Amino acid sequence: MSCEGHSHDHDHSEPDNATSTGLGTSLRPSIDFSSVICLNESRPNAGRDVLKLYEDRLTPNPSLSSQEDPDEDPELLLVVPFEESVVIKSLCIVSHGGRGAGNGNDDDVTAAPRTVRIYVNRPNLDFETVRDLKPEATLTLMPPSHQWSNEFASGSIDYPLRPAGRFQNVSEIALYFCDNYNMPDGYGASNDMEDYDEGDVVPTEITYIGFKGKGTNTKRKAVKAVYETMGMKKDHQVPGAEYFGKEGI
Repeated sequence: MSCEGHSHDHDHSEPDNATSTGLGTSLRPSIDFSSVICLNESRPNAGRDVLKLYEDRLTPNPSLSSQEDPDEDPELLLVVPFEESVVIKSLCIVSHGGRGAGNGNDDDVTAAPRTVRIYVNRPNLDFETVRDLKPEATLTLMPPSHQWSNEFASGSIDYPLRPAGRFQNVSEIALYFCDNYNMPDGYGASNDMEDYDEGDVVPTEITYIGFKGKGTNTKRKAVKAVYETMGMKKDHQVPGAEYFGKEGI
């Protein structure tokens, strides 16, 4: 299952001193931080830590990185529940990883994510599930060479979430980062990885994630879900199935 069918829409415009734009108001106050989980994070609560205040969006630390394992994909699955149902209009993702990735720089210790697949109100997700589940939206993120160019380095990129009807009454959103800019386009979350040199695998790193939209003042219903602290991918395989053997969407 290669990462295809992406949206490239994004907005660089940001106010100098506010978290509110035409794409909505920061939804950070509505996040249920105690229930945020991230599978394959390199340290506990790293996924929670990158849900920073808007004014800290360009800071390199703390950051979220996938576990450094040459035998595994550099995937991340971040699940963010909200304390009330919300309307999400846009998503902002910043990475300091691999600022030379894609430009022939082999010294990158981490790499910026390339693709994010977005799921809404889907409880109990894991890597096996998201590889076969059609997302509400798939975005191709801007490469580091674009994000950190002189023209845009003072701001950040907001990606509008479309179609808008799929992001109404959201009680939980899941972000699946299936590849990064150190990998050839089309690799990741697919059996194509079998042909990819394991020595070239570099962890995915994210330094900020933010959501904009509006609240609905409707408290969400509690959903029981069991997640592992570190979320090792090898523990979420279907018995008898090849790890990368499933055909994707």
